[in-house]
Amino acid sequence: MSAIKTVAVAGASGNLGPSVINQLVADGFKVTVLTRKGSKHDFPSSVTTAEVDYDSVENLTKALKGIDAVVSVIGLAGLAKQIPLVQAAVKAGVKRFLPSEYGSDAENPRATALPIFTAKKETLDLLQKEAAAGNITWSAIATGPFLDTATGNGFIVNLKNKSINLWDGGDRPFSSTAVPDIAKAVSGVLKHPEETKNRGVFVQNVAYTLNQVLEKAKKVVGSEGWTAEVKSTEEAKDFALAEIQKSDHNPIAVIIACISAAVYGEGYGSLFQKLDNELFGIKEYTDAEFEALLERYAK
Repeated sequence: MSAIKTVAVAGASGNLGPSVINQLVADGFKVTVLTRKGSKHDFPSSVTTAEVDYDSVENLTKALKGIDAVVSVIGLAGLAKQIPLVQAAVKAGVKRFLPSEYGSDAENPRATALPIFTAKKETLDLLQKEAAAGNITWSAIATGPFLDTATGNGFIVNLKNKSINLWDGGDRPFSSTAVPDIAKAVSGVLKHPEETKNRGVFVQNVAYTLNQVLEKAKKVVGSEGWTAEVKSTEEAKDFALAEIQKSDHNPIAVIIACISAAVYGEGYGSLFQKLDNELFGIKEYTDAEFEALLERYAK
């Protein structure tokens, strides 16, 4: 496959967007950020912006002419917009599409059966169909929960309140990656298109159990005053499936329940077996480096 030089980024104003853009620019890619009409978000002068209508394949196709790769970092609420984006990428002759994954194994059937991942599965199914026809290639990056973000917001451990949920007892290890290295993986895929063609890509900074996280957190903030609650991922999954059927369901509660099941539950592929760290120059943290990260978020 010829070298990828021009990259369009969709969903760039979200959590991953700024880091991904900065890494791509630093690595020499020519970046175009796709923006919605009326967007007031400011992007660096080092990138080009293109206003698009995500509901119009024709409009998106025009915006993607001359683009080698599309990187989607669209958030959960907008994942359905990836279908017309893939269709437009195919029409425009885009070589590589990176769907908005950056979490669980995109091809794990238990994970993709969870309701919040339906749109992700539909996107990957379409990409695989188009790839089989020779129309495009794809890479789906699995990272586990964002290590820095999920530590800062308490999803993995709440350092300020000294609390943690020990899902299924907390003895199951899971992969997790910090945002800067997720951005490095995105750029790495585009720098190594042949090695990452039409497959899942797996990276991690750490693979700990929740009990190991708790042990290290106690070293950082002290061992007194902790609340550790044992919860069931199966119950979380059942709650999500029932809750989403309600007309007045709580979307945030459904998202948290699904992600908790996918990250901490058995059979969801959340502990990655084969890593692409070396290909991208991504290092796994030492215990001391992880504890230093905990210290940053304990302040």
